[in-house]
Amino acid sequence: MKPEGNHYRSLAEINVTPLVDIILVLLIIFIVAAPLLEQGIGVALPQAESPPVELKQQDLILTITKEQKIFIGKTEIKREDLGKKLRPIAEQTGKKEVYLKADAKVPYGLVVEVMAELRKAGLSQLGMITDLPRK
Repeated sequence: MKPEGNHYRSLAEINVTPLVDIILVLLIIFIVAAPLLEQGIGVALPQAESPPVELKQQDLILTITKEQKIFIGKTEIKREDLGKKLRPIAEQTGKKEVYLKADAKVPYGLVVEVMAELRKAGLSQLGMITDLPRK
């Protein structure tokens, strides 16, 4: 503090350099971590000329990997338990739509079996998710 006459004036300058350093580090962490949060189950989708599907966070997504593992969201489900797990979900949400992400190497018969289970569970509207063809 510097004296001014009989009064003292306080120095109210804050060093913002450490604050800027912290903000930059946090920004880098978020830039690196954001793609990791979006990653789901690795599936090589079949390619087709179709308009992109706008998925929302609350949409029900069923995934079949090339190893023929079935996932509801990010939770793995045994094939024989699929109907038991889907019925309560369909009843709770009241939705009749589900999106299917099946690897291009999955046998057609398995996809048909899963589609039959979806219908039995009351999920009658099916959206098939594909990739655009590479040029």
